Amino acid sequence: MSTSTTSAPPSATPGAAARTTDPVTQDDVVTRSSARHALALTRIGTALVFLWPFTDKLVGLGYATPRERAWLAGGAPTQGYLENGAQGPLASTFAAMASPVTDWLFMLGLLGVGLALLLGIGLRVAAVSGTVLFAMLWLSQWPLAAGSNNPVVDDHVLVILLLAVLATTLAGDTWGLGRRWAALPLVRRAAWLR
Repeated sequence: MSTSTTSAPPSATPGAAARTTDPVTQDDVVTRSSARHALALTRIGTALVFLWPFTDKLVGLGYATPRERAWLAGGAPTQGYLENGAQGPLASTFAAMASPVTDWLFMLGLLGVGLALLLGIGLRVAAVSGTVLFAMLWLSQWPLAAGSNNPVVDDHVLVILLLAVLATTLAGDTWGLGRRWAALPLVRRAAWLR
């Protein structure tokens, strides 16, 4: 009994057969479904790291922000911290940044990154924006106080690392809108929006 195999006709350019017009999805990057689910849970949890302080500072839930100091009650979400809470050699730089513009940028940053993570869309932009936000928060406390648990890596650094992992593994595709987002013509043309 003879068997024959057929091969695909040679393509004009090497690797052309492997190319596709479909966007790369998380299934192509992370092959185990349990890992994709873990990344989705991590994405949703990280979204709450941004959305909780946004909500607390907006309405004053009584945790870090009392109701009378809420943004909607006339409070300034960043000015008190920047003027009095920043420490170390960059304290005066951060104090000089305190303004209503900084309040708006901070609150929009928390909301934008949080919603992008929650929905699973624009994770690359969210990762860069969240990294800038959390790096500035880390720098406002640098160097970390003597006697702290770890003078180099704190929760701000871990969130920055998580954002990189979530963006590079297309974590918005599982339990999010990442696949639909990636199929939009604008996102297909500008992959950095993925």
